[in-house]
Amino acid sequence: MRPPAFWSAPKAGVLSGLLTPLSWLWRAGGAARRARIIPFRPDIPVLCVGNAVLGGAGKTPVALSLAEALIQDGHRPHFLTRGYGGSAPGPHAVDLETDTSATVGDEALLLARIAPVWVAKDRGQGARAAQAAGASHIVMDDGFQNPGVAKTVSILVVDAQSGFGNGRIFPAGPLREPAAAALDRAGIVVVMGPFDAPVPPGIDAAGKAVVRASVVAAAPPLPPGTPCLAFAGIGRPEKFFATAEAIGLKLLRRRAFPDHHPYSEEDLRRLIQDARSCGARLITTEKDAVRVPPRYADDVTALPIVLEWQGGRSLYSVLKSVCPDVV
Repeated sequence: MRPPAFWSAPKAGVLSGLLTPLSWLWRAGGAARRARIIPFRPDIPVLCVGNAVLGGAGKTPVALSLAEALIQDGHRPHFLTRGYGGSAPGPHAVDLETDTSATVGDEALLLARIAPVWVAKDRGQGARAAQAAGASHIVMDDGFQNPGVAKTVSILVVDAQSGFGNGRIFPAGPLREPAAAALDRAGIVVVMGPFDAPVPPGIDAAGKAVVRASVVAAAPPLPPGTPCLAFAGIGRPEKFFATAEAIGLKLLRRRAFPDHHPYSEEDLRRLIQDARSCGARLITTEKDAVRVPPRYADDVTALPIVLEWQGGRSLYSVLKSVCPDVV
């Protein structure tokens, strides 16, 4: 879905106010769900990376960075994810040779490039499977609000520019739960975005360990000045467009699709035709690239990204400082 404009308004407007009673139902439903589920408590650390809002805040790059650091430190992390957009109920061990985004979702395919991934709608069952398979740590990509697994450390990812939106709960705003409740459960807060952007309101007052990160291109896949048609179906496509322009690509056209959009062959035919009409190359995110129909894979260039940590102070270094027994 594409977030409505009033979600990001500095103050809640008329439409947000009209939808507020539905927000009360959403919040009550979440509370009832948490009350009736007894969480599974693994014998290994569970590091949950999630957000408080619907849409993209950058949790998957943070989860990847965390797992990479664990691996470099000699650990054997396994990812656990719901597999949003995929049909596999799980627990299912992702296989890059046979699985597609239609079966396990796009995020699972990206995560599986560096460590084993378990897709499970029932996160408790997925955690059991990961532990039985020999994981030293479980890194949850999303699941911040999911009660099925007890978390050792919850890491809240917040976009520096959009923050908590208008501060209202879905559907009156972008929040999955009150921002204060999310901050209360968080052990560490990762603020994603330009380092010179102010920290969103409420974070400093929560007294949590805060680390800042920014998405940068890992390696330019095309020479600077290359004319491109950039397309993306992520939470905030404009962030991808800005990253592409930052490495010197000339974006002639931009196409934004809904988050996790399952690209059809017709979508790609239109994109290719549009790009050819203006002499541009097609470029997209790695997350979008895994959803492109295989026969069109060679027509699309993916832009790999990495996280740059402010002052070299990474999430993993903060985690080791705040929770030395966990890692």
